[in-house]
Amino acid sequence: MSDAHATHVPGTRSIGGQPLRGRITALLGRWDRGVFHAVAAREWPGAEPVLPRLSRSANHGLLWFGAAVGIAALGRDTRSRRAAVRGVASLAVASAVINTVGKRSVRRARPLLDAVPVIRQLKRQPFTTSFPSGHSASAAAFATGVALESRGWGAAVAPVAASVAFSRVYTGVHYPSDVLVGAALGVGAAFAVRGAVPTRSQLPTPGTPHADAPELPDGEGLIVIVNRESGSADMAPVVQQALPRAEVVVCTPDELRAELEKAAGRGRALGIVGGDGTVNRAAAVAAGRGLPLAVFPGGTLNHFAYDLGIESVEDTCRALAAGDAVRVDLGRFTPGPDGSAEPGHFLNTFSLGVYPDLVSVRERWSPRIGGWTAGVLAAVLVLRGRRPLEAEVQGRRRPMWLLFAGNGVYKGVGPTPGHRQNLVDGLLDVRVVHAGRAPGWRLLGAALIGKLHRSPVHATRHLRRLHIGGLAPGTLLAYDGEVTPAPPELVLDKVPEALTVYRPQALL
Repeated sequence: MSDAHATHVPGTRSIGGQPLRGRITALLGRWDRGVFHAVAAREWPGAEPVLPRLSRSANHGLLWFGAAVGIAALGRDTRSRRAAVRGVASLAVASAVINTVGKRSVRRARPLLDAVPVIRQLKRQPFTTSFPSGHSASAAAFATGVALESRGWGAAVAPVAASVAFSRVYTGVHYPSDVLVGAALGVGAAFAVRGAVPTRSQLPTPGTPHADAPELPDGEGLIVIVNRESGSADMAPVVQQALPRAEVVVCTPDELRAELEKAAGRGRALGIVGGDGTVNRAAAVAAGRGLPLAVFPGGTLNHFAYDLGIESVEDTCRALAAGDAVRVDLGRFTPGPDGSAEPGHFLNTFSLGVYPDLVSVRERWSPRIGGWTAGVLAAVLVLRGRRPLEAEVQGRRRPMWLLFAGNGVYKGVGPTPGHRQNLVDGLLDVRVVHAGRAPGWRLLGAALIGKLHRSPVHATRHLRRLHIGGLAPGTLLAYDGEVTPAPPELVLDKVPEALTVYRPQALL
């Protein structure tokens, strides 16, 4: 054998005497340099005053943080806010991976700037290694995270993200492969975040049977009532523009009941814009008249609409055009020992005690520390210095800080639960915080050690009927955000599948 013959290394394929891995690396290197020099040599009309500035604006993620604020502010709905938060979370994961693993695993030098025109070059050159591109990873992660929650906002952000990625080659600070790999890592980071925290579209749709409802394209035959003082008056022109054939009536709270009754007598379907209390009144009228209800989120919380999967005017409009509707249970509370008096209804929750204050504190803190943590913190803060409520529950008298009854079983544990996944289960989700010494701190301690469901302070039952008696004069009850004096005795139950509500079959 000739001494000039190449030596074969065991386990390594060779082609023409050169290891396959080496040939692939050489080919990729030539392609990388070729594309880099082609971009540098070509003139890009209009790019010189834009791309370098865009590239600098993305330093430290500032461009994307600003975009997140803009999306949340301009979108003015929960989906937009979720898209902004998911985009920032995806960016954070991508940046962590790039800076702790990516940059250190392949210590590639930056490209030489000889071929790049001086007017394109950044005033401050990056000092980190070249592979992979952190700017591209952040751009792709943010855009993908936003798109996973909102296709509309994703389409708006994508061109900006692509421009930032391209600007890294255009300004000469990265090879094309740096950008492509960085973008791929960014997309992967967004999907990793989705794996840990599912998007709304991944969550199971609420358990509700399909119902027949008339198709109302452009809102023909629909009368929409807007509560002027529920923070939703500015929604009236939005609804009118989306449904030009609908009749939109703006009224005060004092006029609400009369306008709902008039609309129910004239229209093929009843529409409502407002918070949960306003929707409650419309639901009672719609159920009594056998009309389908179209709910447009327009209040502060919109729990009922969101539990249905309706987050925007567009969601309701799609359902109206297709005639897509579902049936839901209606909670009922009836004064008197035998439940024979005129009943009240609740779509979401009924409560006695300090629950309204708990909800207020929870909603203020949950965006910062999470729902269940905020619920327990609310209990700690609200239960301090209060006097417990005395009442008979299912024939047994007991002191308690609050009694909560949900129209359907709520997901999550604690005194202030989260969302429902079944709106026709026929059950009341009853939760009680018993009176005792330092109940808030005992709840917090049980939550921290994972024993909240076993805490003697907190109890949960799923019932079809609940009797409450022995309430003192002046006791207040709350239902769907409304507060009213409680009678001495109450019977709580449910009217199964009492209400038909428009909801799109495909929740986007």
